[in-house]
Amino acid sequence: MKAVGYQKSFPINDANALLDIDLPKPVATGRDVLVRVRAIAVNPVDTKIRLRQAPTDSGYAVLGWDACGVVEAVGDEVTLFKAGDEIWYAGAVNRPGCNAEYHLVDERIVGKKPHSLSFADAAAMPLTTLTAWELLFDRLRVSQGKHGEGETLLIIGGAGGVGSMLIQLAAKLTRINVIATASRPETQAWCKKLGATHVIDHNGDLVAQCKALGIEHVDYVASLTQSQQHFAACAELLVPQGQYALIDDPEALNINLLKRKSISLHWEFMFTRSLFQTSDMIRQHEILDAVADIVDGGFLESTVSNHFGTINATNLKRAHALIESGKSIGKIVLEGFVKT
Repeated sequence: MKAVGYQKSFPINDANALLDIDLPKPVATGRDVLVRVRAIAVNPVDTKIRLRQAPTDSGYAVLGWDACGVVEAVGDEVTLFKAGDEIWYAGAVNRPGCNAEYHLVDERIVGKKPHSLSFADAAAMPLTTLTAWELLFDRLRVSQGKHGEGETLLIIGGAGGVGSMLIQLAAKLTRINVIATASRPETQAWCKKLGATHVIDHNGDLVAQCKALGIEHVDYVASLTQSQQHFAACAELLVPQGQYALIDDPEALNINLLKRKSISLHWEFMFTRSLFQTSDMIRQHEILDAVADIVDGGFLESTVSNHFGTINATNLKRAHALIESGKSIGKIVLEGFVKT
């Protein structure tokens, strides 16, 4: 089967950073489904792993943790899907990725594809949607529905993939006011379009900008990028007994800043359930199915901003370079393999 992989960690402009390769077609056993991949999306985790983790043997590592496709075959313990089903998922970080024509994934972290979306539009959503959903409803424990009126959520990094979904989930499924940060006119407009009540510039003074809006304190913070840089401001803005959640990898945080206010700190890592085979691992299947229904109901939209063409090394290098530039908006997708 066609795939894109790498053998050593190189900068993305190196000729060997990502390579077009051929690999054996995998076989589904147990609770795995074999997926014929139709479209993928690229995330910051792809670039981080490419730079930090090289294969320990002479083989190839395959990246990719956002996919949409069709079930080709199922393992003998699979009960949720059958051949021919259209599905979407984010996969597991400790298994080969989906930048390949065929891919194995555990049925418990797979959902039905939204009928209303193309394969490419659907591929943009699983990883960021799961991350945003778990952060908002599992970590911060925000209630869906009419709850939360009068409360405020500050999202640091609103125009990225996770921020784009988090804005929508909070704006459409709760009564919380959403303040998103974005530094460029195009990213600020993107956040407003997705449902942010206010957009402020994370290159400026967050506290002063919130006060200028008449907002003295926020109830929740979702820090999606540059957490170390903004941590003190977030601690100052949070109400006593407020909640702070992050997803990035700061070198250090002075958590003593949270003590006087008894602020709770939460990490969100979307791969935890699959990595540790937790007893509630099937929850990701349930979330993806629920989100598919919400999308088909017209309440959430795909966050595709760039379609980079077919799935090959050249186009994936372009996607990695854009993500590493820090200037990407929403999600980058690729679709289909060219037969050679």
